[in-house]
Amino acid sequence: MTDQPELFAAVDSLLAAVDGGAVLPCPAERARLREAAGLTQAAIAQALGARVPSVQAWEAGRAEPKGERLQAYRRLLEGLAARFPAPAPAPAPDVPTGSSATQTQTLPPDAATGTAAATMDQHILQRTTSRPGTTAGPSPAVRRPAAKRATPTPTAPGTDPRFANGPLAVVDVEDGQASAYCVGGLVLDVPAKSIPALVDWTLTEAKLGQPKLAGPGKDADPLIVLTEAACERYGLPLHLSEEERLSGRLPEGHKVIKQLARADWQLTRRGFGPWARIYRPARGSERACVQLCIPSWQALDTRHWGEAGQLPPAELARVLGVYATRVMTPRGSTAVTGLELMTALHPPTRASAPDADGKRHSEHNPGSLGRDPVDPAPCEAPDGHPLLAGLPRFHRRTPAEALVEEAYDWSRPLTDTECLQRHLVGIDVNMAFAAGANGAIVGLGAPTHVKNPVFDPKLPGSWLVDLSHVDLSRVKTGKEWQRLEAGMLPSPFTPKGTHPDGPAWYATPTVAYALELGYDVTPLEAYVRYDNGRYLDAWYNRLRDAYVETMADLGVPADLTPQDFLAAMDGYRQRDPQLAIVASAIKATVKGGLGKLRERPRGEGWKPGQPWRALARPTWRPDIRAAVISRTRINMHRKIVKHAAFTGQYPVAILSDCAVYAADGPSPLDFLPYRDGKPLPGGWRLGVSPGMVKHEGTQTTLWGEGLREQYGQELNLARYIKDGQVTSKDDGE
Repeated sequence: MTDQPELFAAVDSLLAAVDGGAVLPCPAERARLREAAGLTQAAIAQALGARVPSVQAWEAGRAEPKGERLQAYRRLLEGLAARFPAPAPAPAPDVPTGSSATQTQTLPPDAATGTAAATMDQHILQRTTSRPGTTAGPSPAVRRPAAKRATPTPTAPGTDPRFANGPLAVVDVEDGQASAYCVGGLVLDVPAKSIPALVDWTLTEAKLGQPKLAGPGKDADPLIVLTEAACERYGLPLHLSEEERLSGRLPEGHKVIKQLARADWQLTRRGFGPWARIYRPARGSERACVQLCIPSWQALDTRHWGEAGQLPPAELARVLGVYATRVMTPRGSTAVTGLELMTALHPPTRASAPDADGKRHSEHNPGSLGRDPVDPAPCEAPDGHPLLAGLPRFHRRTPAEALVEEAYDWSRPLTDTECLQRHLVGIDVNMAFAAGANGAIVGLGAPTHVKNPVFDPKLPGSWLVDLSHVDLSRVKTGKEWQRLEAGMLPSPFTPKGTHPDGPAWYATPTVAYALELGYDVTPLEAYVRYDNGRYLDAWYNRLRDAYVETMADLGVPADLTPQDFLAAMDGYRQRDPQLAIVASAIKATVKGGLGKLRERPRGEGWKPGQPWRALARPTWRPDIRAAVISRTRINMHRKIVKHAAFTGQYPVAILSDCAVYAADGPSPLDFLPYRDGKPLPGGWRLGVSPGMVKHEGTQTTLWGEGLREQYGQELNLARYIKDGQVTSKDDGE
């Protein structure tokens, strides 16, 4: 009796004989099938042992797979076709000439991979719509630049019908017609001729926005991005003047601001700038607010968004749409969005249980920072804070007066043995500060001052303690004491790596590490926070997932061997430059969001001792920032110690999340102690996940010695290991 696999193989052979080999569906159908299944091009490439650009070429009709890969691709497409048959074409309705109810469709220009587009494409393509004044309903006109009519389909399961067209749109104008480019390739007709009309259209017809991220939170307001052509249409300058750029807004007398005022729309305190928020006061739970983003006004910082602001509208919608779907709809800069994400995941208030009259009221949401700001401890306050107004004007605070938890900036001279090695190899920790936030117990409320406290490693706060007795040449790793070379390691207690010489203020993770290394601690005083929790866990998880998913779409999944990971990281940005922009923006969201926790005054006519605007936020929390940076620095030191104890190798320079080692070869694998593909437990590990490391760059040892001869032995080589360039002497000081 013939078994089932043999029968299937025989059928496959017959089919191949009938069709002359492996005839594939047309390129457009290949893309449709993949998107219908919610598969990414990276997933297809990985399954078939191909590269993402190859899959893109197959779907664009520029190339065809060959050999066994052709047969496998054909089998995949046939299986998908059986599960996701093409919809039958609907009869064309009788539409009067000139009506805007006609909608046309083409496949999106390689819509955002993964859930960012595959899901969106299924529910935003085909909606029979009309402009206001026609009988087809309030939905906006939908256009696809082709000659094929779209088939009306229901909203995809699990999609909020209020936001059926995605979180945002890029508005552009061509040949007098304004169009809104949405996620997944959808294009809407925009009838609005003014900014007030555009806001009305966005809120009443466009079906843009994003559901809330947490139970008691608020839905994300729709984001409208205006191209230069759209700015011209709506009476806005293409670029801000120097005066407007410095103030960050248009002058109050600008005609567009007057138009908004006449239509009863208001602007937030930031005014009409690169990220403008236009709203009317909420009525009950109903919000009426639209966010504008104007790239030509430098809304998209090139340090974080690359050339996104120069992309065509559909491609810009893809980049921002992927970011919005995986992180959240941008609320401003990546730093602002990072901070807003914390609040969106832990809203400050929630509805109470019904009272005796059956009414609910707003109450504190447990686990959040609440809605009222709290003062820091005096040692946590940065210079110029109102708490320090009594200090002499030019007083320089000592470590016993000020908490200084910052990232590493440390280097040392090379030893004679290291000088004989040919290369300097830099490794960089992926999303190091996100990894530092993961699992961090941070204060949720105000600090309590305690004299002569007993140290508790689970109690977040700031501690005045003398750690000068910790001897780094003899430390514990686990249960065993280790002997290390004196002077070869930075101190874990100071950003510059210098040894402390007396009492100083430290965040809880730093003091806890002294205990971990085997030394007792006796704090003199502390500011502790008894109301505490893992406030940043949800924030970390969302940003981690966003980064890992985006990197997988770029051909760098999380399950690669060390060798395959290094190969996959080589040139990953070129595989999909748009998704590479998203990855960069996600990383900037982490660093920027944490930086905003201790935002300093900026151009507000501020004087030391006076409050500044950021202090009014409940998310102005320098103690939380200090705890995360402390954990990040300690995580790095712990791996350095593990590596040194096992291999006898020490870093020659560290800058923030980058460490440089001398090695005989140019690869991280030339000094990382992998055995049978497994890393040293507790040491450095190559991989894409936060906390793992990637190759930052390699230069020759002669290069490093030459720079130090030119700029001084204090030059931190980790700053320049990536490309080897020092642009000026100031850069090296």
